[in-house]
Amino acid sequence: MKQCIGIDVGGTTIKFGLFFEDGRLVKKWEIPTRTGGRKEKLYQDIASSVHKELAAGGMTARELAGIGVGIPGPVLPDGRIGGLVNLGIHELNLNAELPPYLDGVKVSAANDANAAALGEIWQGGGKDFQSMVLLTLGTGVGCGVIVNGRLITGSFGMGGELGHIIMNPHETEACNCGGKGCLEQYTSATGIARMARRQLAACEMPSSLRAVSGLTARDVLDAAKAGDALAAEIVDKCMRYLGLAMAYVSHMTDPECFVIGGGVSRAGEYLLEVIRRHYESFMHIQKAQAELRLATLGNDAGIYGAARLILEK
Repeated sequence: MKQCIGIDVGGTTIKFGLFFEDGRLVKKWEIPTRTGGRKEKLYQDIASSVHKELAAGGMTARELAGIGVGIPGPVLPDGRIGGLVNLGIHELNLNAELPPYLDGVKVSAANDANAAALGEIWQGGGKDFQSMVLLTLGTGVGCGVIVNGRLITGSFGMGGELGHIIMNPHETEACNCGGKGCLEQYTSATGIARMARRQLAACEMPSSLRAVSGLTARDVLDAAKAGDALAAEIVDKCMRYLGLAMAYVSHMTDPECFVIGGGVSRAGEYLLEVIRRHYESFMHIQKAQAELRLATLGNDAGIYGAARLILEK
């Protein structure tokens, strides 16, 4: 049975998973992300770790069907990546440049959110669907769109960048991307905390949140679930933006399912119910609507999806 490796490159760690072609995870491991702003250092660290772990199991890279890599940046159809801002690396192409470090084994790279989407539709919350949108609500808002089993990556690698569509043209604060009013500013973990601080400053409504220092999205969601009226109002306002964005996506791609992941999704069914209510309120054309589910692979979604990049070929 064929085996491959899925790699998820993050700003702090690089995660690896060795898989059989039926989706079974054989082993996983991780190493610190240390690039020094040099792509060669990234390639060397990845290759060294792969060779070491395979050798421990009596294998070589040549025996692999290939290596898939999820990377935090837009990936062009030919594998080119203009830059990885969080890693301080510019102008790279893993598909062409990484194989020489790995005995020539085939490498296929994709945006990390797209890879996570492939993972969830293959072995996670979107399993058994052919069309799915993954939304990861974490420090930012990641998104991967799959239609009829194929990723929508776009002409310039920007397909599925839902986190940076403008939802509020009247916003005065800037997003990290430089825009104002991006979805990410309201529905990410940092966005929910930002909205909570704004709401607390704008009103005198009593709330347990007023006694919390270093307010986080988890504080807001926990308070809302516990019955705090102001916290519930904040969550409702934030998720209204998400429900509207999802309606836009549905009118464009008509997915069978939305899968919600990321740290914010730990609020579980409470969060899904708020999102569902707003999503349905914006869907008027037909009664049949996409299901909403929670992601199930957690931090492993990226390595599963990266492996799928190879195994779907």
